[in-house]
Amino acid sequence: MELDQFMAGLVRRNPGEKEFHQAVREVADKVLPFIAAHPDYQKARIMERMTEPDRIVIFRVSWEDDDGNVRVNRGYRVQFSNAIGPYKGGLRFDKSVHLSVLKFLGFEQVFKNSLTTLPMGGAKGGSDFNPKGKSDSEVMRFCQSFMTELYRHIGEDVDVPAGDIGVGAREISYLFGQYKRLSNEFTGTLTGKGLAFGGSQVRTEATGYGCVYFAREMLAHVNDELEGKTCVLSGSGNVATYAAQRLMQLGAKVVALSDRTGFIHEPDGLTLERLDYIIELKEHQRGSLDQYAKEFGVTFCPGKKPWIVPCDIAFPCATQNELDKEDARTLIDHGCRLVSEGANMPTTFAGSTLFEEAQILFAPGKAANAGGVAISGLEMSQNSMRLSWTREEVDRQLQEIMTRIHEQCVEYGIENGHVNYIKGANVAGFVKVAEAMLAYGIM
Repeated sequence: MELDQFMAGLVRRNPGEKEFHQAVREVADKVLPFIAAHPDYQKARIMERMTEPDRIVIFRVSWEDDDGNVRVNRGYRVQFSNAIGPYKGGLRFDKSVHLSVLKFLGFEQVFKNSLTTLPMGGAKGGSDFNPKGKSDSEVMRFCQSFMTELYRHIGEDVDVPAGDIGVGAREISYLFGQYKRLSNEFTGTLTGKGLAFGGSQVRTEATGYGCVYFAREMLAHVNDELEGKTCVLSGSGNVATYAAQRLMQLGAKVVALSDRTGFIHEPDGLTLERLDYIIELKEHQRGSLDQYAKEFGVTFCPGKKPWIVPCDIAFPCATQNELDKEDARTLIDHGCRLVSEGANMPTTFAGSTLFEEAQILFAPGKAANAGGVAISGLEMSQNSMRLSWTREEVDRQLQEIMTRIHEQCVEYGIENGHVNYIKGANVAGFVKVAEAMLAYGIM
């Protein structure tokens, strides 16, 4: 089946969902030629079935703010596929949340979770609620109302949500407390929990660390290393800050971080001490990077993206479609050799195509940022066994998982001596899920 024909059908069934269309197109572009060479997948219409969620739950979330006003938001859970394990994927609380975004994220999650080699299906959920500027009491009341409906649709062997943008340790704690209260059981039905009640070591750092470990594997494959490389990162949340931390610990130089207000430029490289200040600023003060720039007298570029800063490696770690074709061209022209996506689909289709044509080492998010969900999977295992592993043990397993993901990408993505990581990640993620779907029959 031709790509345009397939996409026409998908767009007709899902009108107006541009983020979902983009995510599917990237996968279909690489997977459809593979399917054409495997009649069993074609006959069973695996790709058509894989792009249709198992179910979507949409519900009202009513809560009361500190002034006694009744507020109403919309809650979602998109359960995309449980072909290889319970639904697994984060919850996002942000004003940008709508169905198209969650369908794209849930679809990506299916492939990402498959690549980890752990038994997890794909899902995503959230709400258009914005926790920024809200008091702890307001966030608690919202989370309790949200979970009062969601708890009916999740469970440790059914669907295991985690955090995402806007859903950190505070929100997960309130959500899990309400789930425990309603279900009258203590099970690992949410991940990203606090260490005091079933959480895993390294979970906060996992996505950022994993993104760096994957970049290290890519460089090792071409007989290179991270040490001495100049790195530019977007974002300043958990993914970006902990990616920056691990990069510096491994000998790389981090020269830029960003947030929604602009980016900071540290030509001589960020230090671990200054990074600790940024983590405190973002996690507890919920401030912006211009405050950091004023505190330390560094360059702050308001309203701009960091891709104009020359670098060896770029780590887009903020949000979807933050790196477009022009940004990609700028990075290439400035000598960037590797891009490792810490966020979900942060590069536009045109941008990733440009990287592919230039044979830049480009790691799509479904491979490079799988570290977070990998540790969530390990948290599920620890909860089931009533055990807690050490930080060193969890980090060792994370590195092993990222190595296995890289090996799969190489196996399915090698082209004339060059690894096409977009093709490798998509085909490798597809095969495991497709084989399970074939085994189940038509359902």
